[in-house]
Amino acid sequence: MKLFLKIFGIAFCLALLFSVLYLIWGNNFEYFGKEEYYREIRSTAWLVADCLLVADLLLPVPATPIMAVLGTIYGPWFGAMFAFAGSAGAGITGFGLARFFGKRGVRLITSEREMEKFHRFFESWGVYAVIVSRALPIMPEVICILAGLSGMSFARFFVALLAGTIPVAGLLAWSGYISGEHAWYAVVLATVIPALLWPLFFRYVCKNTTLS
Repeated sequence: MKLFLKIFGIAFCLALLFSVLYLIWGNNFEYFGKEEYYREIRSTAWLVADCLLVADLLLPVPATPIMAVLGTIYGPWFGAMFAFAGSAGAGITGFGLARFFGKRGVRLITSEREMEKFHRFFESWGVYAVIVSRALPIMPEVICILAGLSGMSFARFFVALLAGTIPVAGLLAWSGYISGEHAWYAVVLATVIPALLWPLFFRYVCKNTTLS
């Protein structure tokens, strides 16, 4: 259980950091989730949107509205493709940065034995965590960073990233296509339902996995 508490502590600190950044600068980025902004730069809107989605790794970018607006401007198929590219790009960037620059910091608070258990835990359960987290606020960044810190294999991470990002990007782009940025019901489907499943997932993991 000691290792689980350390993992939870790292996740909590990351989530707290992202939340604080949103509270401080969130209002300054709200305009980037508005349809009119992308209408003005339609020829390069997809590139700007994808750069912002990748920047969402560290900045309080309104990722959900941006992915919906991409569907409004480019239609459900191209909108979903651009939304997926940006969201997956953020996940890969977070994983890579944590993998190559964060492991030294983790080793300061964990032993070699704990790191091995941390790695085995994410090899076994990280796939599910990555998939479910893609539809939740803040958690996509947190889980991708934890996956990178754990040394989870990139192949497993990438497959999970695809499985979690494709439906979310498609749903949000479709919602934007059919009713613009106010398709609240699609946002509910893409966030609330996975959020309800999230506690059940962790309960199952804690019950069936030994972390002490």
